[in-house]
Amino acid sequence: MYRGRFAPSPSGPLHFGSLVAATASYLEARTQGGEWLVRMEDLDTPRVVSGAADDILRTLEAYGFSWDGPVMYQSQRNDAYQAALASLQAQGLVYPCGCSRKEIADSVTLHSALQGHSVLQGIEGLVYPGTCRHGLPAGKQARAWRVLTDSRAIQFVDAVQGLQSQRLDTAIGDFVLKRADGLYAYQLAVVVDDAEQQISHVLRGADLLDSTARQRYLQQLLGLSQVHYAHVPVASNAAGEKLSKQTLASPLDTRNAGTTLWHCLCFLGQRVPQALQSAPSGELWQWALTHWKLEQVARQRSIRLDTH
Repeated sequence: MYRGRFAPSPSGPLHFGSLVAATASYLEARTQGGEWLVRMEDLDTPRVVSGAADDILRTLEAYGFSWDGPVMYQSQRNDAYQAALASLQAQGLVYPCGCSRKEIADSVTLHSALQGHSVLQGIEGLVYPGTCRHGLPAGKQARAWRVLTDSRAIQFVDAVQGLQSQRLDTAIGDFVLKRADGLYAYQLAVVVDDAEQQISHVLRGADLLDSTARQRYLQQLLGLSQVHYAHVPVASNAAGEKLSKQTLASPLDTRNAGTTLWHCLCFLGQRVPQALQSAPSGELWQWALTHWKLEQVARQRSIRLDTH
């Protein structure tokens, strides 16, 4: 059975970019006769804003979303993440790391200079050079736990973006599963949660496309079912920045849900009649549940709102 989900971070209110991801995942699940779940990714407690989770749920309801089952909260699932980490430890697939960010940067720079090539940049910054791979250096204490990566290409077909391939050793390096501050990393938590909720399909914003290889890799290591993925374009502002709390995206206005939903469906490439632009959200949902086509979503990572 198709089981999808929407997993916002309660670091602030929902904005138009959030609505795009929620709408696409909801419509794909419902038109496939499947279930749609909501999960609060409140694992990164320093970024959580008090009251934001409840505000997100109220906004979803105001826009006409309905979800199946109870809402999952990552902050309540540390035992599950620890069990997954323990499983990887037992298999010898993870190791303790004592490096600070500055030490990693210094080590990468020095290694590159000695090898006579430029600093190795990955998809999210410097690639971890494996300093602690074969044991903690003398005088070092474990700060984090990293998973071993190798040179195999992780490949999958994204339902929107097409064939994807990534070598973790050169794109990321051995990545963190438990942080120096004691919090479990997003990559581990999301894999464990998707398995727990029996998620079959993940449809989300393309800003997370580069994370997918890591998640499929962890699914393999933990013996979990592989998930099908689709990544829709993210909405960006006039400066080309992804709409987010960090770029001060405007919160969704629940008083104008129908018109905003119409713009959202247009953003997703759906051929919504102009006559429905001022219709109530209920009418928009009726139309969308009959006419939704994932293949009409643009095959690109972002779309600027001022050019849409």
